[in-house]
Amino acid sequence: MSPLRFILEKEFRQIFRNPAILKTIFILPIIQLIMLPMAADYEIKNINIAILNRDRSTLSNQLVQQITASNYFKLVLYPDNRNEAIRAVETDQADLILEIPDNFEKGLVEEKEAHLSLSVNAINGVKGNLGSAYLNTIVQSFNQNFRLKTLVPGKFNEFPQIQIQSSNWYNPKMNYKRFMVPGILVLLITIVGMNLSSINIVREKEMGTIEQINVTPVKKSHFILGKLLPFWMIGLVVISVGFVVAWLVYGIIPIGSYFTLYLFAAVYLLVILGIGLLISTYSENQQQAMLVTFFLMMIFVLMGGLYTSIDSMPEWAIWFTKFNPISYFIEVMRMVVLKGSTLWDIAPQIGIMLLYAFIINAWAVISYRKRS
Repeated sequence: MSPLRFILEKEFRQIFRNPAILKTIFILPIIQLIMLPMAADYEIKNINIAILNRDRSTLSNQLVQQITASNYFKLVLYPDNRNEAIRAVETDQADLILEIPDNFEKGLVEEKEAHLSLSVNAINGVKGNLGSAYLNTIVQSFNQNFRLKTLVPGKFNEFPQIQIQSSNWYNPKMNYKRFMVPGILVLLITIVGMNLSSINIVREKEMGTIEQINVTPVKKSHFILGKLLPFWMIGLVVISVGFVVAWLVYGIIPIGSYFTLYLFAAVYLLVILGIGLLISTYSENQQQAMLVTFFLMMIFVLMGGLYTSIDSMPEWAIWFTKFNPISYFIEVMRMVVLKGSTLWDIAPQIGIMLLYAFIINAWAVISYRKRS
């Protein structure tokens, strides 16, 4: 029997002999996936907006200035045509498109009515919903101020009206659960994979079995691979169970390909499990490993874009998220599930995860030292 096969069989036996591990792997994630999407609400800032001002009049320019002067919106594009604005949404540069039509000022002054068109990128349900509400408030304030300026004393005045017609892209009904469930699924497989792998090697130290392995001709790379592969397979099973729960409970079926999701999940698990094994090689006992894992998990989750939009974070936090693996998988999960993004669309994220997987697992192999 090869050394790698010996380690793999040993790991699987330990997993399936422990009922607590099986419950942690399967039952708890299902319960959490059902319960967690029911909660949370947030205030969003720095919503990226593209404004297509076809009128270019004094009033339309004043409206644009009032929108960009607020703390809620960040003008990322002032396009000349609608196709340019659509590309900004498709490439995730803009969250909203506000279209001011021709004769906006004329309609408001002469006909007492004008219409605006708002298109919302509803992949991020929180940002899309609140962004639409914030913009509506600003427009109504602008409308009210214009009414007061056009009043003629002693005369009946017909107030001008501005109406916004909104269309939500990728999440038409602004269903908050469709936005949260993919991110929570990422969170669950991260918790399961990282927690179990982080106590794996250190448990061998405490039980004394590491000494038995050290006297065998097992290479360091084979030892780490044998510790990683079982939980890698379990992680793919957990995400499969999550997809089934998302479909049965929330009716969520990915618009994109399952193959794309599984491919990225396979690479992502190499990163997360590698981090767990790296923690385990440096830890002296299981308690130490669990504390370090909890500390890292809190940072990864809170700064991963699940509960707070990354665009609303301070600059230093946005910079940090570039090194946070969870942020990449949450982004990819939402892109594929809600937007139908292809493998080509997520190629940059896959490349970054492959680089992280190589660095972290190589580090884990090097840091592991067999004691004679």
